[in-house]
Amino acid sequence: MKVLITGGAGFVGSHLADRFIADGHEVTVIDDLSTGRYANVEHLEGHKSFRLIIDTVLNERLMEELIRESDRVFHMASAVGVRLIMERPVKTIETIFHGTDVVLRFCSRYRKRVLVPSTSEVYGKGVKVPFSEDDDLLTGATDKHRWAYACAKTLDEFLALAHWKETQLPVVVVRLFNTVGPRQTGQYGMVVPRFVRAALRNEPIEVHGDGTQSRCFGHVSDVVEGLVRLLETPACFGEVINLGNSEEVSINELAQRAISLTASTSTINYVPYGEVYGPGFEDMQRRVPNLEKAERMIGYKPTRMLNDIINDVAAEFRRSRPESTNDATV
Repeated sequence: MKVLITGGAGFVGSHLADRFIADGHEVTVIDDLSTGRYANVEHLEGHKSFRLIIDTVLNERLMEELIRESDRVFHMASAVGVRLIMERPVKTIETIFHGTDVVLRFCSRYRKRVLVPSTSEVYGKGVKVPFSEDDDLLTGATDKHRWAYACAKTLDEFLALAHWKETQLPVVVVRLFNTVGPRQTGQYGMVVPRFVRAALRNEPIEVHGDGTQSRCFGHVSDVVEGLVRLLETPACFGEVINLGNSEEVSINELAQRAISLTASTSTINYVPYGEVYGPGFEDMQRRVPNLEKAERMIGYKPTRMLNDIINDVAAEFRRSRPESTNDATV
């Protein structure tokens, strides 16, 4: 089978590439390395079944060729991270929607199975917890750039489902809830690698807001398994499905666990949202997925919990940056 992964040098995309190569499939990755990293796929270069193309999904002529020759398309290319969204809202909107339009258009033309990742951000300020796929969505005012990402991803969902309705394009929309694990960096505000890196260095851990906000974190290995199953299950075509882990933790507790599991001497510092993201930033107090649909449709059950995630992230930091971490064992 020939698999195309857009954004395949990114965090989740590179793990997806590993999975398909290990299963004996041919993998083509296209990534402009704007947020992805060559280091994530460097180990695959030279493999007879792997090809890396450094270019953008907005290159329509190239994308048509790549999609026409592929059997499965995973459209993982996207702007990532709250910090990037706040700093570059125009690029966020353009990259997300225009890229998805290109991918869906050619997948529709050549009748290719395609998976379009969305995000838990689309639930916005919803108060019905846990979040279910058929819940109403509530985002903030358009002058709050925080919501640009959610709105762009919501439009992606509408477009994907429109293709399903009009032409029965075999498309699956997946709402990901804080996918975490090895290879993820804190460059764009990702909280787990930021906390773990600081803990390993015995540096203060910076918590934004008061730390009472809660999140759920899914291990990338569990999420990749879910992504693969979804696109191989025709009953999932035309559906929106949550994927992640329902183990809820406050950001305060997350910081404390990072300190405990790395035997760190770090302290916790609290920084107001406004100092980090500028005035007018809005956040959600809780974000918890209802995973019943994923379990019902593909038998999805997370096997790795938060402690496993922290341990795996810490182990990777120790392997790759031993000089910058402490001597504690996880």
